[in-house]
Amino acid sequence: MGLIHLELFATLDLVGQAPGGPDEDPVGFAFGGWQAPLLDDVGGGQVASAYQGTDALLLGRRTYDIFAAYWPHQVHGDDRSIATLFNRVPKYVASRGRPDLSWNRSTQLGRDLAGAVREVRDRHEHVRVVGSLDLVQTLLRDQLWDRLDLWVHPIMLGTGKRVLAGGVVPTNLTLLEPPVAGPSGTVLLRYALAAGTPATGDMTAPDRAVGH
Repeated sequence: MGLIHLELFATLDLVGQAPGGPDEDPVGFAFGGWQAPLLDDVGGGQVASAYQGTDALLLGRRTYDIFAAYWPHQVHGDDRSIATLFNRVPKYVASRGRPDLSWNRSTQLGRDLAGAVREVRDRHEHVRVVGSLDLVQTLLRDQLWDRLDLWVHPIMLGTGKRVLAGGVVPTNLTLLEPPVAGPSGTVLLRYALAAGTPATGDMTAPDRAVGH
């Protein structure tokens, strides 16, 4: 069985909507492209490193459409290494509609999303979920993920879709490495899904903590 990696970009108040540009998801959201002023060489290197070893992408419909319109045309630009990777690997798309899947090696997942995701994880070693906030809520709720890379940016917007909006269930996580911050103040947090559910206890009697 492979690993499903969630690659998420968020503000300090965990808004993850439209980080890359104003046209990504403009309805009711005035801050599209909020990530661009905070990009630095450290963060760019972290993202490039995180994508290494990817052998499949798992995407929501909106993110897929954005990627399909962009990455096939970047093979000669500054992003050509990521473009080459994304253009080469299989793309699995979660959508209830009939998306245009003309991008190379693209496949729509079936109505049994959880079952389809498990099949994808069985088929590939490292599956990356990038953005795709609605899909992420389903994966979080069903604990269909294994690793989480969360870039937290030093701004707060107070509006927009949250990366942990409604799919969270009680979950333990393990920090995989010390957090690293770039010069812009953006911090990368890397976690793995851990067994059990969060413990509870009494701060006045720490030896009496109970949990699973």
